[in-house]
Amino acid sequence: MIKEAVQNLFREQLTDWKLAKDNYEALSQAKTNEFKINYCTCKVQFNPARITSSAAKVDAKSIQQRPCFLCGANRPTEQKGVPFAERYTILVNPYPIFPRHLTIPYISHSKQLIKGRFADMLNLAKELDEYIVFYNGPKSGASAPDHLHFQAGNKGFLPIEKEWSFIPKERVVKHPGAILWRIHDTPRATFVIESDNLPEAEVLFNSVYNALELKPEDEEPMMNILAWYEKGIWITCIFPREKHRPDLYFAEGDKNLLISPASVDLGGMFISPLEKDFNKITSAEIKYILNEVCVSGNKLRTITQQIKSTL
Repeated sequence: MIKEAVQNLFREQLTDWKLAKDNYEALSQAKTNEFKINYCTCKVQFNPARITSSAAKVDAKSIQQRPCFLCGANRPTEQKGVPFAERYTILVNPYPIFPRHLTIPYISHSKQLIKGRFADMLNLAKELDEYIVFYNGPKSGASAPDHLHFQAGNKGFLPIEKEWSFIPKERVVKHPGAILWRIHDTPRATFVIESDNLPEAEVLFNSVYNALELKPEDEEPMMNILAWYEKGIWITCIFPREKHRPDLYFAEGDKNLLISPASVDLGGMFISPLEKDFNKITSAEIKYILNEVCVSGNKLRTITQQIKSTL
């Protein structure tokens, strides 16, 4: 059983691997603040260990100059894994956001692209049904855009897990076994696929994927994805993106906020690796960041019309 093997992996790694043990112990003392923005809860977690990810250089030159930390040959000798579907390795993430945080890289060095891998993501969510599985696009928060990987964190942590069902929404299309919703949750643009049928969920996901803008310099539309499995149903949240990092990330002096939003942030848990940012961030700044990195309400409506025209 994968779940039992992952539970054993956690116990072993938090006993034998000092880096992971220390960081999970520190996480248990992490401070959080909470804000309400329209219909959604947005929490902010002060997490110094995540500076590695938040400040990661993801330009082509920087990536070429560093060894890939997700490739087996470059991982720490203390880091052990559990194989999944003969194509992935489930690892304990040593820089956690969740009380239980996994990284799940593809076994070979392949680009971070979701096309053709969405079914893998849903199968992971079903096998790891105590977790939410997430995907960050190569320009949407992934700190390793050169190596295909998913991540997973324990359920009950992200606000969107409970909130999505009562946020006002519009049914975009209904198929046998699958429904695509558009959430009315500006400024966080969100599509949700609710499905008990994996192939039908794939059809709806592909319709969203194909309707999103593909910028000339990119290989896939910018997006973040969360997926989980509950009582025989897959829930998949898709967040179309407009921008990788907000202007405040690059601002000078007191205006600077080192916030680099990815799936977890869009799920309602913003990560602040710097205490100065954690202490000063406001709901207005969170809303400003979401407005920048997410597609606009008008653009979301246009995407919705494109989806309807193809289904």
